[in-house]
Amino acid sequence: MTSPATTGPRGASASNATAPPTRTPPRRKPRVPLSDRLLGMWGVLVFLFLFAPLLVIVVHSFNSGRLLVAWQGFGFEAWEAMFTKPAIGNAVWITLQTGVIAALLSTFLGTLAGLALARRAGKWTPWFSILLILVTVTPEIVDAVALLPWLVFLGADLGLGIFNDGIVRLVVGHSLFATAVVSYLVRARLVGLDERLEEASADLYAPPVRTFWRITLPLTMPAVLAGALLSFTLSLDNTVVSAFIQVSGSTPWPVYVLSAVRSGLRPEIASVSTVMLVLTLGAIALVAVVLKRSGDSTTQIVRTLSGD
Repeated sequence: MTSPATTGPRGASASNATAPPTRTPPRRKPRVPLSDRLLGMWGVLVFLFLFAPLLVIVVHSFNSGRLLVAWQGFGFEAWEAMFTKPAIGNAVWITLQTGVIAALLSTFLGTLAGLALARRAGKWTPWFSILLILVTVTPEIVDAVALLPWLVFLGADLGLGIFNDGIVRLVVGHSLFATAVVSYLVRARLVGLDERLEEASADLYAPPVRTFWRITLPLTMPAVLAGALLSFTLSLDNTVVSAFIQVSGSTPWPVYVLSAVRSGLRPEIASVSTVMLVLTLGAIALVAVVLKRSGDSTTQIVRTLSGD
């Protein structure tokens, strides 16, 4: 007679019960070679060395001393100087004005150039591409030396008074390089898009203007916005060209800093530089967000920003 202790609720023998599943031992993570660890540590040290000056500027913006290089205590006097010293406020205002106007102008011209290169290529394309490359590789000092007599000729000799205005001069000088950058970005964006979308709009009897506003421009908008933000950041630190073509009363911030070196840098230089740093980082982050929201991967974002 079978013992109840060895019989299950349905009369099944305990020896026939399902055995518990065996646990597979956890896989060990592959060991990172010592050379890779050392290379990673070296990379971190290099980046710390390169970006340490930015941290120093931020810290010294709270220096209450008279000179930037001599720390005398924590305070907000340097930040208050942006609002109490007219020369600093005027330099920052001129810089922001120039950056916004130059960004709008270079975005408009660069977008048209990028569209033409990507969608209306012809015999003129290689020559125009060479011109854009020449603009981007020419040293800034050469551009500055060339722009100065040209603007003087337009303003004084030809009597075009608009080119005697300091803001106009700065916008022209800053837009030269930024327009080429925007054209690269827009062209790179359009080359990767299917041209049949625009052809389908034309097949549905949409006029060219409507096709541009409804199809082409929305497709290229991420590159257009990225180009505008990059143009703004490029204008913020344009020093060489600004130093040559600026006129009295329209001194931008980089030229103000350059002239302040002779008498000794003060902590307010660090505070305004911190603001410029935040604006630049914010613009770059906004570019990445715009491209990311448009569906681009990280690799595509890098390619778009580099113009490839």
